[in-house]
Amino acid sequence: MARSPRHPRPAAEAAPPGGGSEPSDHHWLLTERSPDGAAAPFVARIAAVGRKLPATHLTTDELMGSTRHRTRIDLERLTGIRERRVSAGDEDSLSLAIAAARDCLARSGRRAEEIDLVVSCSITKYRGGLVQWLEPTTSLAVARALGAHDAMTFDLSNACAGTLSGVLVANNWIRRGAIDRALVVSGEYISQLGTNAARHVRSIMSRELASLTLGDAGGAVLVERAEAGQPGITVAGFTTVADHSRLCLAHPARHHAGARMFTKARAIHRVAIADTPVLLREALEAAGLRIDDIDHVIPHQTSARAIRKGERVVNEALGGEPRNPAVVTVDRYGNTASTTHVVALVEELDAGRLHAGDRVALLALASGLEIGVVLFTVDEGLEACRGNGH
Repeated sequence: MARSPRHPRPAAEAAPPGGGSEPSDHHWLLTERSPDGAAAPFVARIAAVGRKLPATHLTTDELMGSTRHRTRIDLERLTGIRERRVSAGDEDSLSLAIAAARDCLARSGRRAEEIDLVVSCSITKYRGGLVQWLEPTTSLAVARALGAHDAMTFDLSNACAGTLSGVLVANNWIRRGAIDRALVVSGEYISQLGTNAARHVRSIMSRELASLTLGDAGGAVLVERAEAGQPGITVAGFTTVADHSRLCLAHPARHHAGARMFTKARAIHRVAIADTPVLLREALEAAGLRIDDIDHVIPHQTSARAIRKGERVVNEALGGEPRNPAVVTVDRYGNTASTTHVVALVEELDAGRLHAGDRVALLALASGLEIGVVLFTVDEGLEACRGNGH
């Protein structure tokens, strides 16, 4: 999985607007400035989002009933997850990504021929079952399936922060005028980790317990150049806290198809709660905002309990709170890895809870340990992309 080292903020960004804090070693990329400190000529906007959810519902009771050992674990109470969507073998990473991309384009009214760049950001790259394909790339396969034959393509993997990392790249390319429009896609067929974990989990202390929270999904984000005066992405940035890189590791299963994942979930949660408020404050200061100015916060979906606890800690540390409670979709869909923010965005959009002018904070948390923030404003075009959900 791709990792980037820490690096200092450029001098042009050392004194963020709206705050007088000292420079830190976290690098936030502002739409108003290009990497060399000059004013960026353009602004990028999130023009549309799309998703694909498998048809099969797997409840937590059903999953825990399939464990080899009698665990006596009440996973639903621990995590708040009632069910998740899983592939029955008929859908894989590629097909989920393609379906989500088609949903995104349909909502936006854009044609595939208008896409300049396709970035695939999934952790899993399964095609035709549990077979990982590295070449040809998933992004190329998606572009060909859509008919985006002239688009540049590449894959970018950054664990559960993958999709938002792709948005960061698309944002930067658009800001400097290299492209007009990018499609960031991901398809995660990760429920097989839960299937394998069910053979080994014995107690609440098992390092494979987090694998039982996973679900499958596809997600896509269309990022394009905003018209003059139109709102868009204000801040997009990530930092890697490499000291904690071994808190979540995965490797191929020896005796079964797919993989196994080993997570120190409590340790990751402790680190995230300690570091996220500092990073979010810095991102808000870079945008000249306070937490009270944010309408919607969409965190990475690990568990409902973890999200609510983290929300309380962040609000207390920042001395305020967003205008709405943090978005929670993990109870219905589980942790869908790099697609969680898109799944939640589509949910909020289709439910009519996102409106033009709303400020949204997407908070990424991924093994590595990777923490990131994307701040953007909903415009009328995105609000108009409501659908029936998929």
